[in-house]
Amino acid sequence: MIAMEEMLLDLEPGTQGTVTRFVGTPSFIRKLRTIGIREGKTLTVVARHPLGGPVVVDVDGRQITLGRGMARRVGVAVTL
Repeated sequence: MIAMEEMLLDLEPGTQGTVTRFVGTPSFIRKLRTIGIREGKTLTVVARHPLGGPVVVDVDGRQITLGRGMARRVGVAVTL
């Protein structure tokens, strides 16, 4: 098995991966951690809405909606 890191925004619905890193300010990282997205957490992409819409992920049985700007800054390791 090979793990590749991709940005959350680039993942297709149904893809599962582990959060590896964040790109942003300490307040941005704190906000993500507060809503349950942390390094080492496994998430599944539920939906990626068209036309600049948000990305919906499932983390620990909770669905969390992220804007594309936020999803673009979350690194996820995906096993191929």
